[in-house]
Amino acid sequence: MIVYHGSTLVVDKPYANHSKRYLDFGIGFYVTADKVQAENWAKRKAVRLNSKPINNVYDLSDDLSKYNGLIFANEDVKWLDFVAQCRKGNDDYKKYDYVSGSVANDDVFATVEMYVRGIWDKDRALDEIRYYKTSHQICLINQMLIDNDLKFDKSYEVQ
Repeated sequence: MIVYHGSTLVVDKPYANHSKRYLDFGIGFYVTADKVQAENWAKRKAVRLNSKPINNVYDLSDDLSKYNGLIFANEDVKWLDFVAQCRKGNDDYKKYDYVSGSVANDDVFATVEMYVRGIWDKDRALDEIRYYKTSHQICLINQMLIDNDLKFDKSYEVQ
């Protein structure tokens, strides 16, 4: 499967422990099969860092069955609780080699924050999330998975 990582750098040797801690699925190397999503992320990061947007392209093995993965098919209570816990700094994500599911983008993030703060209950938060178009992401947590099953193909500057 072709996946992308939006950045301001060529990332030909990704590392699992490079990302920020309080992300949707914890610390890991984040990729997506959505080229446009990765390009948009690269552009946003480039603006923040006054740099050039770079999209990195990889081939991720279609068979990750030898790894312990957590896959969220949709934005349900389990997904919401997992994202909320990761955003609080909980390290339950370390039980997995990779986590796959929806991105808590800016719109969704605000809703997750309302839930994390206890302002909204689960039902209210999930009702709100249903209004937003979400994208997909995969957080690669296990460095051995990255080294053995993620192959760098190329990178290019996003226009």
